[in-house]
Amino acid sequence: MIFSRNPARGSRVINGLALLGVTGILGMALAWQIIYDELPCPLCLLQRVAFILAGVGFLLNMRLGPSPMHYGMSIAASLAGMVASGRQVLLHIAPGDPGYGSPLWGMHFYTWAFIAFTAIIVFCILMQTADRKWGDSMLKKPVAALGVAVMALFFIMTLANLGAVTLECGFGPCPDDPVSYLWLPSATAP
Repeated sequence: MIFSRNPARGSRVINGLALLGVTGILGMALAWQIIYDELPCPLCLLQRVAFILAGVGFLLNMRLGPSPMHYGMSIAASLAGMVASGRQVLLHIAPGDPGYGSPLWGMHFYTWAFIAFTAIIVFCILMQTADRKWGDSMLKKPVAALGVAVMALFFIMTLANLGAVTLECGFGPCPDDPVSYLWLPSATAP
């Protein structure tokens, strides 16, 4: 088992994998937005914020050591994300409703998000039973290069998503049904 020899290192590796998963979700959403020109609605943006906050909990576990507070942050963010994605699922559950955006493998992103938030909560609960706080000594131990790379990739993906939202909405409220970027010239403009 990964916890048997060096529990603190095992926890970092597992939290790093979870952070990499969240980073992948954010990257996929941003790539889909750019490649297929499908702008995220306000509920989609709330789900991205929830993924970012859940990822921060994993990042804190990697950097500061495992803590129930960090897992609690990821759980709270995932619960908020479940509310946003669940609301969106309920908005498009009626027969004949095509849903919002293109589906991926037969389900829309908000349905996948609901499943991912559920998985994050289950992961955090399982980790809290196997993990424990290793103390402030974690700050004195260097994070492996791969761990630093995962944390950097998460920060870059977070900044890229923030930039995309700013291009879409500016500094004001986002439109309910976005069709173009506020701060980018439209391809259909004369």
